[in-house]
Amino acid sequence: MRKVIKKFFWAWEYEKEEKWLNEMAAKGLALVDYSFCRYSFEPCEPGEYSFKIQLLEHNPNHPESEQYIRFMEETGAEQVASYLNWVYFRKKTSEGPFEIFSDIESKMNHLILVKKLLLPIGILNISVAFMNFVNLGFNAPHFLWAPFINVACAVLIFAGLSGINKKIKALKKEHNIFE
Repeated sequence: MRKVIKKFFWAWEYEKEEKWLNEMAAKGLALVDYSFCRYSFEPCEPGEYSFKIQLLEHNPNHPESEQYIRFMEETGAEQVASYLNWVYFRKKTSEGPFEIFSDIESKMNHLILVKKLLLPIGILNISVAFMNFVNLGFNAPHFLWAPFINVACAVLIFAGLSGINKKIKALKKEHNIFE
């Protein structure tokens, strides 16, 4: 019997989302589908699966992404869901540790990809907020809140980007130590 849980994570919180999915699997609920803020789980043996989430450069139906997903399947992972360019993988814990990123550079590249996703959205929110502030005199009074929503979204996104930048910086420092 499927169990649906509605929960929201920001794009930069994919590690937190992974941790939650793994906690659910430890309780005997394995992710089988995902759509925006909607997780579908089916019963499994507690701890049977480990989950990882990855942002791909292209849509999962793109040939490069399909090739990568096939590679992941060859390693024992299974794609259980995708949303936009995000893919959700699971692997049986009995097959050993489940890591997507094999080195520091691949971790950095993934964070840079997340950053490339978020930066234009943050800039767009600032731009729209600016245009809304400029046009306040022309808008109906019930639209006075619109620019503030865009500013709030931009602040959240840039805070997330700041966290990503800190992680990238820490990984670069770690990379330099090992060189």
